[in-house]
Amino acid sequence: MEKRRLGRSDIHVSVMSLGSMTWGQQNSESDAHAQLDMALDHGVNLIDTAELYSVPRAAETQGSTERYIGTWLASRGRRDEVVLASKVVGPMDEATWIRGGDNRFDRAHMTQALEESLKRCQTDYFDLYQLHWPERDVQVFGRGGPTFDRKIDHDFTPFDEVLDVLQDFVKQGKVRAVGLSNETAWGTMRYLAAGEAKPGQRPRMASIQNAYSLLNRSFESDLAEVALYEDCGLLAYSTLANGLLTGKYQGGVIPPGSRLTVWQNPRYLKAPYMQPALDAYLDLARESGLDPVHMALAFVNSRPFVTSNIVGATSTKQLQQNLAAIDLTMSAEVLTAINAIHRQYTNPCP
Repeated sequence: MEKRRLGRSDIHVSVMSLGSMTWGQQNSESDAHAQLDMALDHGVNLIDTAELYSVPRAAETQGSTERYIGTWLASRGRRDEVVLASKVVGPMDEATWIRGGDNRFDRAHMTQALEESLKRCQTDYFDLYQLHWPERDVQVFGRGGPTFDRKIDHDFTPFDEVLDVLQDFVKQGKVRAVGLSNETAWGTMRYLAAGEAKPGQRPRMASIQNAYSLLNRSFESDLAEVALYEDCGLLAYSTLANGLLTGKYQGGVIPPGSRLTVWQNPRYLKAPYMQPALDAYLDLARESGLDPVHMALAFVNSRPFVTSNIVGATSTKQLQQNLAAIDLTMSAEVLTAINAIHRQYTNPCP
């Protein structure tokens, strides 16, 4: 599988990578291990997790995905084959079981988060350590829709202080590269500027992990330019839009054991123009003789600002289907048709 450079680091990651947020609720430990085995056997090397997972978040399952990765690493001994990425949570008042909920990117919070994640993963270091979402009051996870209605929020740890803490993690050999997640163009540029203010003394953000799919191309409006010019590429998540782009939910059907039986993400299901946009993309796939899963994922793979496409699955059968998208090259005709639908239904699920 093709590898792409992670930012300006010496790390190269597979175009498609494995997400883990269902492990611990929809997936057992043995399921997780089977998915990890399959992913590596197909050329995947980037494994993405977070201290928050699994999702939907709950105290009793928090940290489960990291623990499953840890037992897999302990049993398989394949640490050198994996680019392991995790994340530290931002403020989350409704989840007080993680350091009281008022999580900040200060030294105390991040040090505790890192040490606990390393212990769960049974490893000495993370190849990539990411800030899961900003401390600032921003429109993350589809909250607030396409309009900006947030107040200026100065109650967050200064960018240079966050980078200073992350630099200490790098010096200690516990982190190789650092990245962002659910971040804005302004926040990304401020982090990059703070890093460049002290080259060699502060780490440079290598990536940004945001939602991106046929139903949500909002990354293209400003962040894609940042990703390309600043070598801070997208690690795209939710690339099948909570499973909607598979086509299995069309007509209101919710198959037993599917993701929607566990978590109905309002980012997608409450969006007023989601259904006509979804129908148009699924019709295009059928008319083009394409598996809708392959079309949706191959589109993401083809974007020049994408470093890796994070796919998740609730079974090895689904994972195999997802990974097969690497063999599809998007034709000019299909890309033109996709863009025509996008112009008609622009980002229905931002």
